[in-house]
Amino acid sequence: MFISTNPVIKHLDNGFILRTVANQTDIENLARFNNIIHGDGVDTLTRELIINHPHTTPEEWFFIEKDGVIISSLCLISWTWQFCGVSLKIGEMGVVGTLPEYRGHGLVRELAKHHRHLLNEGGYHLSNIQGIPYFYRQFGYEYALPLEGGWRFDLYLIPDDMPDGFTFRLATKQDISMLMRLYETAMHDLDIYAVRDEAIWDYLLGDSTKTEYASDIWCVLDAHNDMVGYWRVEHHGFGDGLNINECSNLSYTAGLASLAQFKKLALARNKPYIKIHIPPKHLMTRLVESFGGRDNGRYAWQIMIPDVHRLLTALKPVFVQRLMNTPFANLTHTFTLNLYRRAFALDFQNGVLMDVKSLGYYEGESDLSIPPDAFTQLVMGHRTQGELREIFPDVSCYGVAQLMTDCLFPRMDGFIHMIY
Repeated sequence: MFISTNPVIKHLDNGFILRTVANQTDIENLARFNNIIHGDGVDTLTRELIINHPHTTPEEWFFIEKDGVIISSLCLISWTWQFCGVSLKIGEMGVVGTLPEYRGHGLVRELAKHHRHLLNEGGYHLSNIQGIPYFYRQFGYEYALPLEGGWRFDLYLIPDDMPDGFTFRLATKQDISMLMRLYETAMHDLDIYAVRDEAIWDYLLGDSTKTEYASDIWCVLDAHNDMVGYWRVEHHGFGDGLNINECSNLSYTAGLASLAQFKKLALARNKPYIKIHIPPKHLMTRLVESFGGRDNGRYAWQIMIPDVHRLLTALKPVFVQRLMNTPFANLTHTFTLNLYRRAFALDFQNGVLMDVKSLGYYEGESDLSIPPDAFTQLVMGHRTQGELREIFPDVSCYGVAQLMTDCLFPRMDGFIHMIY
């Protein structure tokens, strides 16, 4: 029987008990509960993530029960993201749900408090969630990275005369080392992306295929039978189309041949169109656009910063790098960032960020005054200070401070590929 190493039990008001997963019985009960809340298939996802994912632990799956019955649950899923060359520790808020008859009792709020405790205890820099609109703003989350959406590509738009000389086959675990290299090469075009180690690739090609996040990974082979790329096709996903949710860098001929293969798969699976959900500057996205595909827009990851000081400190090398080769390369200045309820001083000496200090509540002069939700968009490169000033009247930044802010917090290209 599976036993947790350090289960948590916390008694709340009204007979509610917050617990973490402690044994196999808890796993099964939680799996059934998640299936009731989220629909068929989430039970398998729950089991596989708890038991087999390389970066989750049972203590990070917790729930509230009443009279021995689970009535609300939530989990923390650990990621690592690369952020302009710096590794950040990310704690997703995942698989959130409450039985209808117990909604409105503040149960998710209690679970979110425990989630926040785990984030701070574990030194996490950011938290992400794929959640429903608006609800998670109450816990400090703000839309700040592209998520689901992308381009619709109707099959009749794909020409028949595509390049020959390429073949395609399903990937196996023997391909992991090459897949890792191709993934890393593709991610170099992004400012923010998810890190995948060998264990995650092993999970994606193994246990993940039993879950609702299952995808087929197809290898692209050239005329010499050498792997020159890959792409992923979701088994499920949103909409009725053939969902392409990941693609390595490809030559334009391999890209064209891949479009033809997408069409073959769509016809074989009775899919009326293809949906491309990959970075907007990727060759395949641009090919789809050039052949008449339609951009359907996209949703967004919601991001929360558990501790602004912790994040700013982790990003010190990024800020220094951003000032190089700018008029502020030798900056000596204390840049004051005011989030209204608390402020931070970034102490630059000759272009080097020497220290990040918490100022607490601050009423002095600031280089940038910005509400926390807008700051989340700024630090994630989702919008610039100029764009945010047009949206938020309480974003304040004047004179040369605007130029400094644009150098320190530029717009970025971020795209998060799944690790489960």
